[in-house]
Amino acid sequence: MKEERVYIKNGELTIESLLSVSGGEKGVVICHPHPLMGGSMYNNVVEAIQEAYAAKKYATLKFNFRGVGGSTGCYDDGRGEQEDIIAAVKYLQDVGISETAIAGYSFGAWVAAKVVERFDDLFSNVAFISPPVNLYDFNWPQLINKINVIVCGNDDQFCDIHLLQEKIKNIAANLKIIPAADHFYFGQEKDLINALGELL
Repeated sequence: MKEERVYIKNGELTIESLLSVSGGEKGVVICHPHPLMGGSMYNNVVEAIQEAYAAKKYATLKFNFRGVGGSTGCYDDGRGEQEDIIAAVKYLQDVGISETAIAGYSFGAWVAAKVVERFDDLFSNVAFISPPVNLYDFNWPQLINKINVIVCGNDDQFCDIHLLQEKIKNIAANLKIIPAADHFYFGQEKDLINALGELL
């Protein structure tokens, strides 16, 4: 589906986004990896996530966190980035999406988790791709029954699958492990799309 560039107001900031509409009531906000490590909405994994959700007739909203690309502001260590997500969700609601999902990759999964913790009923579906459990603390007790899908490669440098499995054993999320994939999924984007498609 064709994506249209839109600019979302977030207080004093403007958030650069790409919107694809499906005509249905479901939509997903997609959160990219770490801004200080080159992460943006043009990342290969973000694009694979978008493709997987679009195939399931979701409207998709990819966006650049503050300070990335055409988004104003500057990196805020995950605090202001939560407000960027909330602004993106509100934008989807304003264009008629009644069921909003969220999918975060790497740093995007960590920031998404912070928003999921704060709001019980904001998201109809939550997916984390390669949550970087080796690098960031996730408040797992606050995420019980709130995460639907977690996808990780079994060679992930920042999401050790044994640590991940230990952390999420009481969370009630569907975990899909992609063989031979590392954190970046280069050349394995189709495997990721297929894994998400099965779980969605």
